[in-house]
Amino acid sequence: MIVQVELWQLISLLLAFFGAVGGFGKILLSQFEKRQAEQADHWDKRFTALEIAAKEWTRVERDFLAFKADLPMTFVMRDDYVRNQTVIEAKLDSVALRIENLQLKGAAK
Repeated sequence: MIVQVELWQLISLLLAFFGAVGGFGKILLSQFEKRQAEQADHWDKRFTALEIAAKEWTRVERDFLAFKADLPMTFVMRDDYVRNQTVIEAKLDSVALRIENLQLKGAAK
């Protein structure tokens, strides 16, 4: 069996083959680009979410630092309260002692 192919048929066959290879290559490349675009969109969304979270944590940190700055103005530590109470009670005891001494001097006259 002998197959005879003329030149124009061979050229047409080669053009069709290379056209098919080129078409498949183009389809493959478009799918690859589509997948790359999907991955890029996915990472853009992730990075956007991370940026939002970072801004939120920055806000939380700023609020916490403001709270720490206001904390001494609002609350008194237990040791400071006890110390102040002791001073006040000592002054009251001193005043009571003076009043008692004045009463004793007044009663002695």
